[in-house]
Amino acid sequence: MAVKKKTTKRKAPKKKAAPKKKAAPKKKATKSKAKKPAFGGYAISFAGRSETVEQVFGKKPIAPSEMTKKIWAFVKSKSLSNR
Repeated sequence: MAVKKKTTKRKAPKKKAAPKKKAAPKKKATKSKAKKPAFGGYAISFAGRSETVEQVFGKKPIAPSEMTKKIWAFVKSKSLSNR
């Protein structure tokens, strides 16, 4: 004769209620202030320049880091920044 195994029913685990989220505080409406200066205090103006991109960067492809170096060299040589 075969022995029957006892079968036990497992209880489903109780689900925890999700914590309620707090409402974010509302921001007050602010009046628009005067125009802020450029980040870092630099203001560069390329207005009225006749140079082309090829004249500044050259005709060969270059990396973005080299572009940045050449832009700043151009700005400093032509005194285009406010510093």
